Amino acid sequence: MKQNSILIALPCLKVGGTEMQTLRLVEALVAGGYHCVTVCYFEYDFVMRQRFEEAGSKVVCLSAYGKRPDSLRDTYKFLKSGLKRVVAEYRPKMAHVQYMAPGAMPIIILRRLGIKTLIATLHTDSSIYRNLRLVHYLQKYKTTAFTCVTEAAEKSFFGSSQLYDEEFVLKHHNHFTIHNCLSADFPWNDNNEMIQFEVPVIGIVARLERIKGVDFVMPAFAKVLKQLPDCQLMIVGDGQLHEEMTQQQQELGIKEKNVIWAGRVPYEKLAGYYKQMTLVWMPSRSEGFGLSAIEAMGHGHAVIASDTGGLIEIIHNGVDGLLIPSGDTEALATQSLKLLNDREKLKQMNAAALQNAKQFSFEHYKTQILSLYEKLEK
Repeated sequence: MKQNSILIALPCLKVGGTEMQTLRLVEALVAGGYHCVTVCYFEYDFVMRQRFEEAGSKVVCLSAYGKRPDSLRDTYKFLKSGLKRVVAEYRPKMAHVQYMAPGAMPIIILRRLGIKTLIATLHTDSSIYRNLRLVHYLQKYKTTAFTCVTEAAEKSFFGSSQLYDEEFVLKHHNHFTIHNCLSADFPWNDNNEMIQFEVPVIGIVARLERIKGVDFVMPAFAKVLKQLPDCQLMIVGDGQLHEEMTQQQQELGIKEKNVIWAGRVPYEKLAGYYKQMTLVWMPSRSEGFGLSAIEAMGHGHAVIASDTGGLIEIIHNGVDGLLIPSGDTEALATQSLKLLNDREKLKQMNAAALQNAKQFSFEHYKTQILSLYEKLEK
């Protein structure tokens, strides 16, 4: 068993896709015999912190109350002091930095603290960056490897892409794609039970934020109800747009019986909600990867999603789901009605979705991560 310490660094430990994928990284490394130390700079959720600890990682939160320093100068001093303490105590051989936040500070500080093997993971495409010169500088001079969660994202940063596999030959500095994955205990729906329904249920599993496009949901659902008045909408999640969505529901005359507000649901209970859904919507304005999409597909659901970000790479349009322009409520409603009224087509898409999701299994991801880290150790 290896005893090398790996430092996993990220700005927040909240309930979100990036944190869940970082948890998968920790689980893969622990399974490979590595000792993981997860460092959270700022905000954290006690439940998520506990999940990392249960996965076998030591968790260090640099900010006792989850607060951020007021200025860039104070942020740098805060990170330098905190990371210096962690490096001195745990003496990690490698560091894996999640996100480029805040800026390049964690990468630069860790290099100055003597960490020579540095991996950085980009969880979005380049659209949120005003200038890519800093990313290119870090890739060439400060990191051993940059990993991206989709090839589309990798191309947007570096102009080319390559999926990592066990045959990949590491050079002096590298960039490649390792897709996100589902959990090791994911409850695959191999029986395709969802096709049997009397009242169709359209599902949304997302933070209720503008970036997730949830403000498009009620207008599109109102159009569906004109042809399928008994259809239900199940909303799993919470966020800043909850009030706006309830107001839309009232203004559009959508009855209470047609909308199920499930609220925020613990990850381990999500399967029970997916089982009640017939079709899943993902109308995001932007999506770095689209973890909820592969979760839905793993539960045997075709997904109708925006043609943005990682969703384009995950969903094969017309085969295991449908891609529509972001914000096009007419297309969202029309394509949903076509599928809900053609059960044979929906059944075919559901089966294809399940098979597609299996390429994002935890076992496949673990094999890739352990292969990469073994090469980095040489």
